[in-house]
Amino acid sequence: MNSKSKEAILKIAKATIKLESKAIYNLSEILTEDFADAVELIYKSTGRVIITGIGKSAIIANKIVATLNSTGTPAVFMHAADAIHGDLGLILENDVVICISKSGNTPEIKVLVPLIKNAKNKMIAITGNKDSFLGQQADYVLNAYVSQEACPNNLAPTTSTTAQLVMGDALAICLLDLRGFSSNDFAKYHPGGALGKRLYLRVNDLSSQNEKPQVSLEASLKEVIVEITEKMLGVTAVVENNEIIGIITDGDLRRMLSKSDDLSAIKAKDIMSNNPRRIEEDAMAVDAKEVMEEFGISQLLVEHDGKYSGVVHLHDLIKEGII
Repeated sequence: MNSKSKEAILKIAKATIKLESKAIYNLSEILTEDFADAVELIYKSTGRVIITGIGKSAIIANKIVATLNSTGTPAVFMHAADAIHGDLGLILENDVVICISKSGNTPEIKVLVPLIKNAKNKMIAITGNKDSFLGQQADYVLNAYVSQEACPNNLAPTTSTTAQLVMGDALAICLLDLRGFSSNDFAKYHPGGALGKRLYLRVNDLSSQNEKPQVSLEASLKEVIVEITEKMLGVTAVVENNEIIGIITDGDLRRMLSKSDDLSAIKAKDIMSNNPRRIEEDAMAVDAKEVMEEFGISQLLVEHDGKYSGVVHLHDLIKEGII
């Protein structure tokens, strides 16, 4: 086995990254009005975006489809080889087709392109060869030319597929901007993941699942301990007329017990911390995370219209993947 030093491996990795980054930068230099026209075409279309390719380009096509779908542009993947063997029916009348091919001259593309043209669908090419068969037949050409693959033999698709992917990202972000796609829209399309939860999960979604520990100002030490123990949040609010007056934590109890010999007369008001940190129940859960991190605390009391409504705990945020 050919053994290389760590320095040699890092040298190859750095050269690869620099080569690909240079190629990506060059895309911005060779971008033409065809790109803007292609974006306008997709934006104004009443159909979907059908993206096709073969080999490594098909893998890139799948990724671009996923990006478009998650940012508000309906898209469907169609493998170029499958298309000419029955899957061409995926393409509907108002759909826009994007064909991805480095060379633009593969046999499958040469068969597929005329079929798309015959169906009168508009076609966008993402190709590294604008003078290819695909480049000549497409309505709009997005030039993804690269001078060299990162592969030392200049054979394995590396730089070229990166260029295709970046071109797809550029399309998606331009369309996102035209649609005024917001973080709320993004959350709607990503309800299950941690990223989506950061955008839609609210404090009340978490605090409403917890117990609601509370004691009065005159509650005895025993009542405070029982409340904190039974509600299992390590904290209780001190409440008067359903308004938060103070907070008592496990730590407050330990500190008080270490300092006091006579515990019989101790009330909640003697232990509590005044003006505790609190958050509105309709605030975003990620805002609760930021408050906890800023002040180094594990719990926040929750309010609704100035009234006590519960507790959100650091563990709630961890459970939901917010942290």
